[in-house]
Amino acid sequence: MKILFDRRHFSTFLCEALCVIALAHLSACSNFGAMQSSVTKSTTLGKDRIAEFVGSADRSAADRNNDLRRKPEQMLDFIGIRPGMTALDLSTGGGYTAELLARAIGPAGAVYGQSQPARLANVALRSAVAPEGNSSPQLKTVEQAPSATPAVRRTSAQALAQRAATALLSNLHAIVRVFEDPVPSELMARLDLVTLMFNYHDLGHMGVDRQQMNAAVFAGLKPGGLYIIADHAGRAGTGISESGTLHRIEEAFLREEVEAAGFKLAGSADFLRNPSDPRDKNTPEPAQPKDEFVLKFVKP
Repeated sequence: MKILFDRRHFSTFLCEALCVIALAHLSACSNFGAMQSSVTKSTTLGKDRIAEFVGSADRSAADRNNDLRRKPEQMLDFIGIRPGMTALDLSTGGGYTAELLARAIGPAGAVYGQSQPARLANVALRSAVAPEGNSSPQLKTVEQAPSATPAVRRTSAQALAQRAATALLSNLHAIVRVFEDPVPSELMARLDLVTLMFNYHDLGHMGVDRQQMNAAVFAGLKPGGLYIIADHAGRAGTGISESGTLHRIEEAFLREEVEAAGFKLAGSADFLRNPSDPRDKNTPEPAQPKDEFVLKFVKP
């Protein structure tokens, strides 16, 4: 038996069939996208879980006191912290931020706290670029009398080692590298998160090549990786010129430098902002919290 198709009817039938297939494909893609979104959302720590980590009874009294100013619950929520991340905390200092990240990320992930090598006494400050923002007293070599007892100061690496002494924080590691090359080769393109808390401005009067540092951070992050920077806000037009005096940096200036490395601004937060701060002194008058910004950049 022969089946005959009118050419016009066949064309209509074929179009309708293709439309049905296309709609089914779009529906499947939509469902898959929703599933991906659901998985991503479910792996991000919720506010209640973040509060548990911040409220851990074994955190030090000094860190708890620092919480009053730093608002870690809002910070971790803004970051979108999740278990299993690999994170690098630049200019880690005493390790306040690094420990919080390590607690939240958990044993399936790892946190590395970076600090620069100690500068030997009476050795001139290396300067890849000229220092900006006036010279800072902390960079000047102080001549001590022969009989003077040198002050002993704990290094960042020592501070992190002390924090990591418990099994709970065994995922916390110290690395000592210059700012221009902060990412070890074994972590290159493996980082999910890099943080730099309230010290980007210091890179100016320290003579750090920030362009080189930001490029290194970009290379160290996975595609989609985050670069979180918080700092003290300076007035419009001041750039980084007051880094060594008022310890501030202009937000637009910082954003322009980071975006020049290839990053895209993904968001900003206002939980540390203070519109009442005139931003013209190191310590606002009357005494009040500094106006501070928090920016989230992403590697495309």
